[in-house]
Amino acid sequence: MKKILIFYASYGGGHLTAAKSMQNYIEANYGNVDIELIDCIKYVNIAIDKVTTMAYKQIATKAPWAWGRIYSDAQKGPLAHLSSRSNKILAIKLLRLLREKRPDLIISTHPFGTQMCSYLKRKGKITSKIATIMTDFAPHDQWLVGNDFNDYFFVAHNKMKNYLLSKEIPESKIYVTGIPISNKFNQTFDKSEIYKSLGFSENKKTVLFFGGGEYGLGKSRTVNIFKAFVKYFDNLQIIAIAGRNPKMQEAFQTAVDTCDKNDFVKILEYTDKVPEYMAISDLVVTKPGGLTTSESLASNLPMIIINPIPGQEEENAEFLEEKGIAVWIRKDDDPKSIIKNLLNDEKKLATMMENTNILANKNASRDICKILL
Repeated sequence: MKKILIFYASYGGGHLTAAKSMQNYIEANYGNVDIELIDCIKYVNIAIDKVTTMAYKQIATKAPWAWGRIYSDAQKGPLAHLSSRSNKILAIKLLRLLREKRPDLIISTHPFGTQMCSYLKRKGKITSKIATIMTDFAPHDQWLVGNDFNDYFFVAHNKMKNYLLSKEIPESKIYVTGIPISNKFNQTFDKSEIYKSLGFSENKKTVLFFGGGEYGLGKSRTVNIFKAFVKYFDNLQIIAIAGRNPKMQEAFQTAVDTCDKNDFVKILEYTDKVPEYMAISDLVVTKPGGLTTSESLASNLPMIIINPIPGQEEENAEFLEEKGIAVWIRKDDDPKSIIKNLLNDEKKLATMMENTNILANKNASRDICKILL
């Protein structure tokens, strides 16, 4: 029986979602496989996991510029070396798990997992195959630490592949597959029932608006952009996802009440029906994390990007704009005019929708499994 471990880390939701998608696909389609999903940072040190997860949340919400600096410095210089050195120390603790489980294959959806396992393989402590799934649309050198001992890299698009090639990683190790997402995006939904459940019309444009979830990044800016949709555009219906952020939900509701638009806006604290809501939407408004971006592409949705975290999300935003898939409302832009120009340009919206096919892959998990298994 083949033993597989999938490592992720709890910094943002994309790493876990990709890991779960891989686990679910393997369990559903491959026999004679024993597979486990493990938070590698929590395993090696639960205290470090709590501190670093909280630090990420605090920096992302209260000082996003600082996260951008950390992201940049982690590519090179002292912070990059410190990160690599600390992961070597933590790898020793991870070795106990690997000796117990004796995996044939390790799949990592976070650079920390890749670094620790590559270090152990370099030291001759493990012989497992190592596969890294890069869960963003922009490369970062932390993913590549110890790449000589990593057997597979799965990336979102050809530009990332070319970056890895420029780092002298053999082409035989690099596969352009997209990022794994929930298999629900392969399902066909009864759109009439979804409209009915929301009390919406099938004859109006539907906007899916993500408020930033628990991180609440750029709350006042997010609310102002939301107000622009609610106040100035009567021919829209909006699904607004506040996430685990009661203050954002309250601000959204105030804006809707003020404009008397309760019949046309559905505000949700949390939902597990993102695939269903994307299926009926014409446009998604979101910050450009790897997960939401992948899901939007799989649903062929044009994007309006708001409040990207400096670092990887800003790089994602630039890339999506460059590919004609998204419009980025920047800090000093007037939301109303940008939204109006886009909504009034049916040709541009159609082109943006068509362009999603360049990057979309609902079957990333399947394609990765075909290569690995």
